Amino acid sequence: MTSQKKDPVLVVLQMSGAYDALNTVIPYSDPRYMDYRQELRVEPEDVLHLDDHVGFHPSMAPLKALYDEGKVAVLQGIGYPNPIRSHFRSMDIWHTAEPAKMVTDGWLGRAIRDLDPNKDNILTAVNFGRGLPRALAAPGVSVSSVGNLETYGVLTGIQAEEQRMEALEIFAQTYSPVIGAGPVQDYLSQTGLDALKGADILNTAPQKYTSTVEYNYDPFAQWLKNIAQVHLADFGTRVLYTSLNPGTFDTHANQNISFPKLWGQVTSAVSTFYQDLKEHHANEEVVMLLFTEFGRRVQENGSGTDHGSGGVAFVIGDAVQGGLYGEYPSLAPEKLDDGDLQWNNDFRSTYATLLEQWMGLDSKAILRGSFEQLAFMK
Repeated sequence: MTSQKKDPVLVVLQMSGAYDALNTVIPYSDPRYMDYRQELRVEPEDVLHLDDHVGFHPSMAPLKALYDEGKVAVLQGIGYPNPIRSHFRSMDIWHTAEPAKMVTDGWLGRAIRDLDPNKDNILTAVNFGRGLPRALAAPGVSVSSVGNLETYGVLTGIQAEEQRMEALEIFAQTYSPVIGAGPVQDYLSQTGLDALKGADILNTAPQKYTSTVEYNYDPFAQWLKNIAQVHLADFGTRVLYTSLNPGTFDTHANQNISFPKLWGQVTSAVSTFYQDLKEHHANEEVVMLLFTEFGRRVQENGSGTDHGSGGVAFVIGDAVQGGLYGEYPSLAPEKLDDGDLQWNNDFRSTYATLLEQWMGLDSKAILRGSFEQLAFMK
């Protein structure tokens, strides 16, 4: 028995800190890889081969299993013009889809506005984790940001919906005088009220959820469990977002210790989330985008790697045409970008593909430009 077909949902997984692309998708057949990575290299026999040239780090076995099922698109050489090795600025570029100038609204915020122009659903987008990523921010767009779904909510002890809404209205009005009168006050009051109402609704998701699938207890896995709970609660949420803790993949030292552990946690959580959706006949409804802000330098620094460029991203789901996309950047010294992998695959092409072919939106307006779409969607 399958569920009634729902609107497509995008789950965005941000890997903060910039994972090492060269040891994530490893060019194991290239002898120069072994030369550059004396300490951090993975031996060819240990690589999880994707083809005769590249393969996943051995800690990524759960993702390899999904790849073998044709559900993972590997986006090689992904990046943006004039790469910047700053965590903050690079992530800002990914969030806003604007490499050339500073803007305040995010690409997903613009998409949310198109998905729900009349703000009919206060839960069109939900973020899990601290703060609100700039990717989700845009004028007139309300996004609920959740730290812990089990304890999230306001005035949830009041059972009758009419009483809860009345209490929330009073709560919002209490703080209105602090803001002042006029359109700004009205907007802030409404935005705050939307957030409070969203919290009240989200708090009911765990009560509706049952599953035989067991998630690990690390925060990232638990946030993916929360995402599953919200999606399966049928709130009409179209965009769900979470991230690994800031700086986690910033492996300047001791990369051989932290890197396998991180990818083991992440890929296990992604696989568990997929299996959870599948158990509930919801696996055809969701596509995941997993990305980081930039790659890292080709030459190791001893026990770690420093900031670089030329990364790799992943799109995962039943609607995905799995395989390798983009060209793996050359390791030839003369083809490196100041010691880094050259990007050759504009990240906005991935955004455009997801917006147009999955979410059914006009990518040109959202991305403020036209970008070549890739063939990773069925």
